[in-house]
Amino acid sequence: MKKFFYHFFKILGIIVAALLVLAMLILVEFNWPVESKNENMAFGVSYSPVFARSLELDWKQSYLDILDGLNVKKVRLASYWTEVEKAKGEYNFSETDWLLKEARERNVKVVLAYGIKVPRWPECFIPDFYTGDKTEREDALLRYESALVERYKNDPEIEMWQVENEPFLPFGDCLDGAVDGDLVDREAAQTKALDSTRPIMVTDSGELSFWYQAAKRADIFGTTLYRTIYKSGIGYFNYPLGPNFFRTKALFIDIFADQKNVIISELQGEPWGPAWIDDMSVEEQYKSMSPKKLKDIAEYARETKFSESYLWGAEWWYWLKTTKNRPEMWNAAREIINGG
Repeated sequence: MKKFFYHFFKILGIIVAALLVLAMLILVEFNWPVESKNENMAFGVSYSPVFARSLELDWKQSYLDILDGLNVKKVRLASYWTEVEKAKGEYNFSETDWLLKEARERNVKVVLAYGIKVPRWPECFIPDFYTGDKTEREDALLRYESALVERYKNDPEIEMWQVENEPFLPFGDCLDGAVDGDLVDREAAQTKALDSTRPIMVTDSGELSFWYQAAKRADIFGTTLYRTIYKSGIGYFNYPLGPNFFRTKALFIDIFADQKNVIISELQGEPWGPAWIDDMSVEEQYKSMSPKKLKDIAEYARETKFSESYLWGAEWWYWLKTTKNRPEMWNAAREIINGG
């Protein structure tokens, strides 16, 4: 018996050592210096009236100032189901109508996201009267999305549809099981049936997902990309991952999901700290995002060699500039967006 345990622990030790060596080799590969980058990466922004209002901004004026002041050529917008269908079966698209009209007048190209999960907290936006029955909720969602695509499919500014936002990432204040693969399939199929002229994007977490579930359902796959986050009990945390981490994952979905089209749908451009933005000092905010960090993450994005990125945080830059008299984030973003 003593001999058995000796051999058992010896083999176990060899396996553990081999796994540690493998993990180290993978980490070295992920962080190996890249030899080339996409110098011509296009940078757009995401914009959310919901978030602008939470910062007590005039959501219309801030949108116009962001488009014009930053010389934006690409913007990712979202249609919020809770804003559109405030009364059961009645749709009010006036907010989205206005956002798209202003983009069209400026020749700004738009990614339009819709679904249960769309950008900004609480992540899930379900009208209260659809929170009970799953079948009723999904049927109502598809009716709303059908009305949306029919309304906007002839709008020239819309470049692609985004079906749900990180639907396979369990994050946000959402009903359990509200979004699953079957629902995403149905949403994507309906969108394709209504408009076969535009690609569909499905997104997932850059650091916390293998991408396969989203990538296999998309014409274009969109990844988030964050460098500094905050975790309770840990504090600020910098991901120890180089651009090759994202290149390797892109190769994985190329091979296993037949997905060659990858963009950065959400590139960190605002703080991730221990409190909401307006409850933190600017100094605290700058611990996770600052002008230098923004320029560094833009350079990191270029090194992934993906075609384009949508910066996250335009409302925050505007808030800093207009309410705190701190225009440095705004100026850094403008330089990046305009090729600097």
